[in-house]
Amino acid sequence: MLQKKWWHRSVVYQIYPRSFYDSNGDGIGDLRGIIQKLDYIANLGVDVIWLCPIFRSPNDDNGYDISDYKSIMPEFGSMEDLEELIRKANDRNIKILLDLVPNHTSDEHAWFVEARKSRDNEYRDYYIWRDPVDGHEPNDLKSTFSGSAWEYDQATGQYYLHLFSKKQPDLNWENPRVRNEMYDIMNFWLDKGIAGFRIDVIEMIGKKPDEKITTNGPRLHEYIREMNQRTFGKKELLTVGECWDADPEIAKIYTNPDGSELSMIFQFEHFILDQVQGKEKWDLRPLNLLELKKVLSKWQTALKDSGWIGLCLNNHDLPRIVSRWGNDGVYREVCAKMFATLLYGMWGTPFIYQGEELGMTNVKFPSIDYYKDVETINLYHDRLAKGYSEEEIMNSIYAKGRDNARTPMQWSDDINGGFTTGRPWIGVNPNYTTINAMSQINDSNSIYNYYKKIIAIRKQKDVLIYGEYQLILEDDENIFAYLRKLDNDMILVICNFADKPVEYQLPEELDSLKKELLIGNYPDIFEACLQPYEARMYQIF
Repeated sequence: MLQKKWWHRSVVYQIYPRSFYDSNGDGIGDLRGIIQKLDYIANLGVDVIWLCPIFRSPNDDNGYDISDYKSIMPEFGSMEDLEELIRKANDRNIKILLDLVPNHTSDEHAWFVEARKSRDNEYRDYYIWRDPVDGHEPNDLKSTFSGSAWEYDQATGQYYLHLFSKKQPDLNWENPRVRNEMYDIMNFWLDKGIAGFRIDVIEMIGKKPDEKITTNGPRLHEYIREMNQRTFGKKELLTVGECWDADPEIAKIYTNPDGSELSMIFQFEHFILDQVQGKEKWDLRPLNLLELKKVLSKWQTALKDSGWIGLCLNNHDLPRIVSRWGNDGVYREVCAKMFATLLYGMWGTPFIYQGEELGMTNVKFPSIDYYKDVETINLYHDRLAKGYSEEEIMNSIYAKGRDNARTPMQWSDDINGGFTTGRPWIGVNPNYTTINAMSQINDSNSIYNYYKKIIAIRKQKDVLIYGEYQLILEDDENIFAYLRKLDNDMILVICNFADKPVEYQLPEELDSLKKELLIGNYPDIFEACLQPYEARMYQIF
């Protein structure tokens, strides 16, 4: 049986520190910038801030390649800055969640520097090394960032495994010393007063590379249970696992209500629906709404009373949702509100990614030279070598590139969107003059204030936290509609995914009941017709 936890009712705001707010004019967002914007975040009504990695790093993968887990990236600030952020956030009843990267380190981490010195170095077994096979890589495992997952080390004559960049060697979790090191790191930060961790690609720590198993390895859950017992277990802390390959049955193990593993996971099954089946994310196809309804509904019902999930449509690895599945032109504002309505009516803990609450959009930089993301740059050169046209490649990057989410937060219509007085580390989306926080905070009809209102509604309604989910109008190709029910309490959410008016007819047993509009993204309602990208949330009596 599911016990009520504080994070069930929470809303989490994700910050990509490098792009959030620059307090000192060096073009890079920092911890003091976050401190200065705490009231902006608190005003939304969120309870938790998740910080993408803030640890020392050479930045091959923007902080997900860590060279020292116990020190702060100097360009982000100092340990004192982080301690002040935790303190001042707590003053506003906001908890801080750190991003833990336990699967791999930077190749500049002291462990790997030692490990590559010789085959008998005491740190050698912290990583995964294999002899060449017939003078080549041990097997054909591929890196998520293009090319082989094996890199040859000339000095010792072996290959090391890297499931991401070659500057991100994978840790060997079969080595108990590695596990002990990671638990020590986690306890170091927990002692600072953080509320828990978002755990990067946790499903990979149980890998078996010789058997080509990269996720959901045989010892994965053993490792997580040990981690739980040695660190955050029994402390009412929030832990979120990033799990791209989880299905609902695996999710039930991760998020067992007995508290033996994690608080919740992110699942991403819906995010592969706009790629060609069996291909890479860069191979694009239009979203089929019937497929989206099926996938999201499956996750809404399969874990009921036996687990928990994080809800997201945006994050630092994903394109902006209004550009991806909506209309970022004339219907941008109603689209952004529609997606908020869809998500905040669902079961699970909602996550806002910075700028989502403003309706920020994808960016189209003029050429690859403007992009910073290692995955994007590798993809560009890899596909160019395979004969793809420049136009094909750039269209894929415009649609799916991770830098879409990493352009600086748009605070005002001042130069650089008010993000920095210096030269920003990556280009600002040119539409900052019309899409920015300053123009929305005091506008009662803005996307920002829509988020504020729907968060408040969610917190007042137990039915939105614990109610059962029921999909309706299942075969409608334009409308995503569902009910939430708890005892005698019932809420209807209805969203039009089309850029045209769509007529609809509710099931007869619903149609006859009294309805009170709680929130909607159009000022005028036409009872049996939804306007383009219209969304409504009704209380049903």
